[in-house]
Amino acid sequence: MVVGSLYLPKDNPNKPLGEDAHFTHELYQTIGVADGVGGWVKQGIDAGIYARELMKNSFIATYDESMKGHVNPKRVLEEAYKNTNSKGSSTACIITLNSVKNTIVAANVGDSGFFLIRKGKIIYKSPIQQRGFGCPYQLGNCNSDNPSVAQEMELNVEKDDILMVGTDGMLDNIFESEIEEIVLRAIDQNLKAEELASQIGNIALYNSFDRFADTPFAKASKERHIGGKIDDITVIVAYIQ
Repeated sequence: MVVGSLYLPKDNPNKPLGEDAHFTHELYQTIGVADGVGGWVKQGIDAGIYARELMKNSFIATYDESMKGHVNPKRVLEEAYKNTNSKGSSTACIITLNSVKNTIVAANVGDSGFFLIRKGKIIYKSPIQQRGFGCPYQLGNCNSDNPSVAQEMELNVEKDDILMVGTDGMLDNIFESEIEEIVLRAIDQNLKAEELASQIGNIALYNSFDRFADTPFAKASKERHIGGKIDDITVIVAYIQ
């Protein structure tokens, strides 16, 4: 995997780092995203701290897992969760490439997720886990979920496939058809992974500020919300080579 990423925290002077977090570990072919659940702010808790600690511990656990053989994303999540002590909660999605089997293996909790793209077409979208609109499954220490709820997936991959991972700030603000158009142009222009991540993230950002945009979030809300959703936006793009 050749990896590029972009993080665009929403403009909040009280939380300049936002509530998303991510990591990339190219040596061990593993990437992950997390999105701290904003509802904690009512209790004076910055869930971004939990998300960042979870991803830092996931990075460490990826190394530990690699020493045992192939990285297992669910075990990475379990180890990271066990060692994360901050208050708050977070969604999480961790994906690794098994280059022996030519598969990607993923563990996902909540409404972050990923697309697998082949020849410019999305051939797989990870399902989201939520108890209701705006209430995703979430890892945390205070009456939240634990990694046992993680949905595990294993998918065959081919050379030149593109893996695109994002928090809901991306997924809520850009339709799959838009992503496919951008990816096809990126393939034509030989864009690097980081350049493609930047294009996707910035279009999601543009849509998030459009009060009248047709967005996945507006569609999912069943007319309770119109336009884009202002949120932290994380995009990771991995080219399978």
